[in-house]
Amino acid sequence: MARKFQHSYEVCTCKHVTLGEIIHVIKDRNASSIEEIGALSDAGTCCKSCVNAKLDKGEKKMELYLEEIVNKFVKK
Repeated sequence: MARKFQHSYEVCTCKHVTLGEIIHVIKDRNASSIEEIGALSDAGTCCKSCVNAKLDKGEKKMELYLEEIVNKFVKK
């Protein structure tokens, strides 16, 4: 995830959840999985296109997926 995204970048368009909100639930609320992020922010709970490229059913693919965010910010 070498690309730069503003915290206001909308990752989940169905629920209008931004990158900043997702980072907040990871860092401040200790979410460590896509499921926990969804439970705390609603991201990825509707059509699931924002979860990863495989689940993205849109004509135009998304630029950033929850899976990428988890891989970057969640400590393993």
